[in-house]
Amino acid sequence: MNPKNLKIMRLNSIKHILPVIILGVLFSCKDDGSGIHHNNITGKAGELVVVISNEAWEGIPGEVIRDNFAREHVALPQDESLFDLVNVPHEGFKNIFKSTRNIIQTNISQYADSSGVTFTDNVWAYPQATVIVQAKNQEDFVKVFNENKDKMMSYFLKAERDRLTMNYDKYYEKAVYNVLSDNFGITMKVAPGFQIADQKEDFLWLRYITPEIEQGIVIYTFPYVADDVFTVDYLVRVRDSVLKANIPGPAEGSYMSTERRIEQIYNVREHNGNYASEMRGLWRLINDYMGGPYISLAELDMANQRVIVAFGYVYAPSKDKRNYLRQLEAMIYSLKLNNQAENDKLSSQIKMGN
Repeated sequence: MNPKNLKIMRLNSIKHILPVIILGVLFSCKDDGSGIHHNNITGKAGELVVVISNEAWEGIPGEVIRDNFAREHVALPQDESLFDLVNVPHEGFKNIFKSTRNIIQTNISQYADSSGVTFTDNVWAYPQATVIVQAKNQEDFVKVFNENKDKMMSYFLKAERDRLTMNYDKYYEKAVYNVLSDNFGITMKVAPGFQIADQKEDFLWLRYITPEIEQGIVIYTFPYVADDVFTVDYLVRVRDSVLKANIPGPAEGSYMSTERRIEQIYNVREHNGNYASEMRGLWRLINDYMGGPYISLAELDMANQRVIVAFGYVYAPSKDKRNYLRQLEAMIYSLKLNNQAENDKLSSQIKMGN
């Protein structure tokens, strides 16, 4: 099989079909560091249990919860929500629900001690994220919720990524890890089953293929020549030149490219203390009909005057793609520079100079 053929092909042996993640294997009874042993979390990735009365769920409180946590995920080719909500009335909140991974509990009552939001990890299971929203009445609930909605969203999204990261810290493709460390001066923990499809100077293509889906990570570097390399136009232009040269499609003359007919979702941030940016959007094949979502992390290696890019893509026709993309996100964000100490020293000197 040509490793550069993007077409999903049925593999010949079950030994080639390795799970992208092995969640739950070591979660059966865990110590969260407090000395208390918890049972493993249950439920599907991206699931969020909302403990709320039927009246409130059908009213304004339920509406604001759905508008935030069930809103459409950005940069996916089809409608998928940020979380899959499961509403449970207070009297139905039994043990079967208490072990779920993400929980919002509501307490809307004139007898509530106070109005506010509480964040607590690992109340009934591990690794679990729980939030309690207390309010005197429905109007007060909306006010409290809206004041804290961004914190709650970040809390649950981080919990989803941290669970994947925790798993990849234990189970990862060591061959890929070593190649990246030896040849690129970086490390990244990718899930078992990812194979090196192509390797060149300053370029590596990783793929995980099943009969139904493909996940890929393209890692490449380019010189840091000026601050404007961290703009959408520059990053997309470099990416598309790399993809055109190295990621051909199954049809003659086809190749991977950024879908430019929609806006790229771009955010500047720090990663490992280094200047970095994240981009999300869609990819497509030029001269063919394949496509899907992507997430990309570009990180400055100041010590080597280069930018390191990890571009993760999903191809999963007729499948939901949110969770596949989140798996790639967790892998990409495990990227670390071998010379981080040098970068920390340079960053410190720059800050002192300012």
